[in-house]
Amino acid sequence: MPSLHLGDTAPDFEQASSLGPIKFHEWLGDSWGVLFSHPADFTPVCTTELGLTSKLKDEFARRNVKVIALSVDKLESHGPWIEDINRTQNTVVGFPIIADADRRVSELYDLIHPNASATATVRSLFVIDPAKKVRLIITYPASTGRNFDEILRVIDSLQLTDHHSVATPGNWKQGEDVVILPSIQDPEVIKQKFPLGYTAVTPYLRLTPQPGAKAG
Repeated sequence: MPSLHLGDTAPDFEQASSLGPIKFHEWLGDSWGVLFSHPADFTPVCTTELGLTSKLKDEFARRNVKVIALSVDKLESHGPWIEDINRTQNTVVGFPIIADADRRVSELYDLIHPNASATATVRSLFVIDPAKKVRLIITYPASTGRNFDEILRVIDSLQLTDHHSVATPGNWKQGEDVVILPSIQDPEVIKQKFPLGYTAVTPYLRLTPQPGAKAG
């Protein structure tokens, strides 16, 4: 299976999970999705990541995002591991964890990298939009936990730029100035789309207040 690329349709699948069978596209529905893989159950970094994801439940819900994790361990081990996560991370995991013991989903999403491990999945994450298109792919080494503040930041950027003719600059956060797309040159169009005006740092770098952001 070749690697997935941005803009590809996220592969559909049906697989067992900690919350019952999952038909992925059906489960996503009209929501955005975050699918992220873990090398194994009962591993320390994964335990902290799933605990953190659980605590961010309201943040994901506010963005219309469903979260689903994946481990290549069997379903029988997910339950005890979730108990460990809940106890040690002071939370309640409410999202499904796919049981991918047969590696079906891992192969679809190219999660086995032989040079890293011949058996365990890499620590990859996919953001998928309501049209089931892959919009973000990040792969971390097994030793490094993910930054979920960054995941939320990218989702904010994707959702904003889908609806407005802007891009977001480096280190951008919700509510900060954004960049007018270089393809927009007509002064009347600019005035209509960006009534709060803009600052031209250079002819190609034009900063404008984030559309729809609340003042103050």
